Amino acid sequence: MIAPILRSLAELRDETAPWQRAGERIGVVPTMGALHDGHLSLVEAAKRDCDRVIVTIFVNPLQFNNPDDLENYPRTEHEDAHKLERFDVDVIYVPGGDQMYPAEFATAVIVSGLSQPMEGVFRPGHFEGVATVVAKLFLQTSATDAYFGEKDFQQLQIVRRMARDLDIPITVHGCPTIREIDGLAMSSRNLLLSDRARVKAPALNEEMERIAGELAKGAAFSDLQADAIRRIENAGFTNVEYLEVRANDTLEELDKPTRPARLLAAAWLAGVRLIDNISVRD
Repeated sequence: MIAPILRSLAELRDETAPWQRAGERIGVVPTMGALHDGHLSLVEAAKRDCDRVIVTIFVNPLQFNNPDDLENYPRTEHEDAHKLERFDVDVIYVPGGDQMYPAEFATAVIVSGLSQPMEGVFRPGHFEGVATVVAKLFLQTSATDAYFGEKDFQQLQIVRRMARDLDIPITVHGCPTIREIDGLAMSSRNLLLSDRARVKAPALNEEMERIAGELAKGAAFSDLQADAIRRIENAGFTNVEYLEVRANDTLEELDKPTRPARLLAAAWLAGVRLIDNISVRD
């Protein structure tokens, strides 16, 4: 059975009020739709942990730098609702723009520091849009737990810091990246890849795994970076925006993973921007 699709904040609060009074644990999985197995793994985790589960679908205009990117973003609400049917979620919340950003809306949430490197360089204002919409979704759903994929690792760390800094009483869970059989990280943007580009796409993760192996042997990243970028571009990617090793908690740039760290990358393939990250160990 397809879960109720609610489109207004008033409807959502009417639905969640009894859950709150009963002290139930409420999980939220914020998405922009075009659901794939990565999203569904988050739903599965929420169902395992929580008494109630809300999946939100909202293509957030504040986090797009390019109007064409916003226009072309896949919108598949009907298909998404059917994909969620087997999980028996309690509510699918699909707010309109007026529910998220009503007339004269004038507030932004900015997480300094963590939002500045990597995505912050190439997508200015992106994380301001993410933090603002996620803060609103946390408050609108009254969730006790939220589920995000580690594929967007910088986003995950920013959301955690935002919730902590604003004293929002919610636990933010990071769930492992789900990959295709050839290693490509699942993403709604993969739908935009041509068949030819899709064949080339796993080269990014393959090179990242190779680098992680070298780092585990004691190599310095500064000795690996230039050749790695060259190999990625030779595989068909037109531009590697960043390929960096960063500390998990502070996102401080590292040359060696002397503490828990991630290797993170963003690159363009046939007009589609792909991101990925993997854990690296000393």
